[in-house]
Formats: sequence, structure tokens, C-alpha cells
Amino acid sequence: MSGLLALLDDVAAIAKVAATSVDDVAAAAAKAGSKTAGVIIDDAAVTPKYVQGFAPARELPIIWRIARGSFFNKLVILLPVALLLANFAPWMVTPLLMLGGSYLCFEGAEKIFHTLFPHADKHVAADMSVKDPGHLEEEKVKGAIKTDFILSAEIMTISLAAIEAPNIWMQGATLALVGIIVTIAVYGSVGLIVKMDDVGLFMAKNARTGAGRTFGRGLVKFMPVLLKVLSVVGTAAMLWVGGSIMVHGLHDLGLDVPYDQIKQLAAAVAGGIESGAGAVKWAVTALSDGLLGLGWGLLLIPIVTRVVGPAIAVVTGQKTTDH
Repeated sequence: MSGLLALLDDVAAIAKVAATSVDDVAAAAAKAGSKTAGVIIDDAAVTPKYVQGFAPARELPIIWRIARGSFFNKLVILLPVALLLANFAPWMVTPLLMLGGSYLCFEGAEKIFHTLFPHADKHVAADMSVKDPGHLEEEKVKGAIKTDFILSAEIMTISLAAIEAPNIWMQGATLALVGIIVTIAVYGSVGLIVKMDDVGLFMAKNARTGAGRTFGRGLVKFMPVLLKVLSVVGTAAMLWVGGSIMVHGLHDLGLDVPYDQIKQLAAAVAGGIESGAGAVKWAVTALSDGLLGLGWGLLLIPIVTRVVGPAIAVVTGQKTTDH
């Protein structure tokens, strides 16, 4: 009997440790996931374009296919690579994080540049020339999964840098949880966004009350506005996160000038404020990071489009196109 009681005590202790570990994983995942907000918003803003032009019945299946590719990207490819780097080559994490931050700065700056100085998009023209819907769907899904891979790599790297775990198993569990939650959040949101106009159209035609039909028409008119707002917020978030990554990365590598200057500026602006000083300090820091991200991204545009892009095209054997 005493042996059975001892065994039950051991089981209870193990269960308590396991429960604590689950709580630790969830807390670490929440902390790490919050660091990826900019990339997540941009991912949710970008993905709906991949279902534009398709029949409504194909929208959700296409999003599901992209989501499956995203799960594969994060959990099968990127998770093991991230854990190997963090535990056997940790010195590579900061440079890789800064490489991803540079990508975010470039993408955000390029979107602003494209808005201010519109130019033809040969990728869109190529899509318009495809007459076979099945072939176009395959191409769109492949393109979306490739884009997701880059964004997922950034999400996993940012999360990895934010995770404080006692061992590789806790680190892996936390990173996997972040990947799963982020993917569900992004593509669940995308699914809702792309179907809301259909819901509004249905209500506008079939609602039993005038208020319901009016709401439906309003929903249809509101969705393009929402997509534009998401695009603007996503671009701003990319520049903020990308700039912040670059500033902190330089600080970690021993170059303290941008980090210290921003910190001093934020403290000076918030110094004379009694209420809400923390929020003001955060806003000044975020704005400074975003402006630095924009500047770095603008510098990268000619480098990426004139040097890196053609070089990759030569290596892969693909024809280069104007971005």
C-alpha cells in the first residue's frame, strides 16, 4: 500500500511539473508571439490578394492549401533549423534576425515607394495572361507559400530570440506553439476577411428586415476600406518591427549609437509628462524605429532590385522582372 501511495505521489509530482511546463510554454509563446505582431499583420494583409479573381467557392480551399503549406514551413522546415542554430550556432541568430529585419524594411519601404511612384507590375500582367483557372490557382498557391516561407522564417526567428527556455525541449515546444497559433490566427482571419463581402452580399439580398439589408450593403462597402487599412497598418508595423530589429541587432553587435540615441530621445520627450510617460516613451521609440526602418528600406530598394534580384535570377536560371 505504501508503495502504491509513493507511486501516486510521484505521478502527482510529475503531473504538477507537466502542468507547470504547459503554463511556462503558453506564457513564453504569448510573449514571443507578441514580438511578431508586425509580421503577422502584414501577412494577414498580404494573403487576401492571392484569392482575388477566383470564384467564391474556391476562396476557402485556396486559403486552406496555403495554410497547410504554412504549417509545413514552420513546423517541419523552420522549427528544426531554428533550434539547431539557437543551440549549436547561437552567434548566427542576431545576423539572421537582422537579415529578416532588412527584408521587412525593404518590403515596407517598397510599398510606400510604389504608392508614391506607381509602376507596372509584370507579375500581375503575367497572372492576367493565364487563361486556365486551375493552372492559375496552382501558381498562386505556390507563390503564396513561397512568400509565407519568408514571413514564417521571420516570425520563427523573432520568436526564438524572445524565448527564454531552460532547455531545448521547452524551446521547441514554445516555438511550435507560436507557429501553430500564428498560422491559425493569420489564415483564420484571412478566411473571415475574404468571405465577409459574400456574407454582406447575402444579407443585402436575403435579410428579412431593412436594417439587415442595410447592414449587408454597408459590410460590402466596408471590406475594401478594411483591406486598405490593414495594408497601411501592416506596412507601418513592418517598418516598426524591422527598424527595431536593426537597432537592437546593432546594439547586440556592439554598435550602440542608434539604440542609445533613441532611448535618450524617448526619455527626454517623456520626461516632462506625469501621466502616460510610459506610453509616450513607447510611441517615440516606435516612431524612431519606424523612421530608421524606412530609411534603411529605401537604401535597400536599388540594391535588391538592381543587384540581389538579378544575381538570384542568374543562380536560379529564372528571368528577372521589375519589382
